[in-house]
Amino acid sequence: MPASLDGLPAYDPRFLGAMHHELQRLISALQEFYMRERAILDRDLGERALTHRLAVQLERQFLGWEVDCDYNRLGDRTMLLPRGTIVSTDDNLDKSIFPDIVVHQRAVPKNLLAIEVRKASNHQPLAHDRHKLMAMTDPHLWFAYRVGLLLTLGRTGLTASELYVGSQQDAALSAWFAGRLIDVGLHLP
Repeated sequence: MPASLDGLPAYDPRFLGAMHHELQRLISALQEFYMRERAILDRDLGERALTHRLAVQLERQFLGWEVDCDYNRLGDRTMLLPRGTIVSTDDNLDKSIFPDIVVHQRAVPKNLLAIEVRKASNHQPLAHDRHKLMAMTDPHLWFAYRVGLLLTLGRTGLTASELYVGSQQDAALSAWFAGRLIDVGLHLP
């Protein structure tokens, strides 16, 4: 069964309503990002510059939550992928992972969103980011995030987006999110 939001199964309308609300805040942050960050988008700066500036906009939308880039901890523990995972990591010794952006509460811990950001010009395979989001939203792991997002940023809008719930891509939620991005002019064909 897919992950739950505050104990609600993913198919429950209250779960979807709560997720839609959180994702709408993300869309508002993306709108501000694209409106305010024309200079870095036009200059084709690196993904880390983009993730930082998107995180700034997320902080404005998610009051009461912490927004961090490359955050690999859960309390005092390093966030590690389970043994046997096929996902490569950013270090050579362990399976620690560094999500591009997370929306969470560090002290509790309570994990809401894990976001992987890619530039549209990045031609590396998507498999690494997808596997990382599947692992990070796995409800059987101690660091599960409620939702994982893979966002592909173009210069004037998103060229692709995928949402993960319960360690798998959620087609219905992905379609809803893409529809909302189209509605506000942020999704490019």
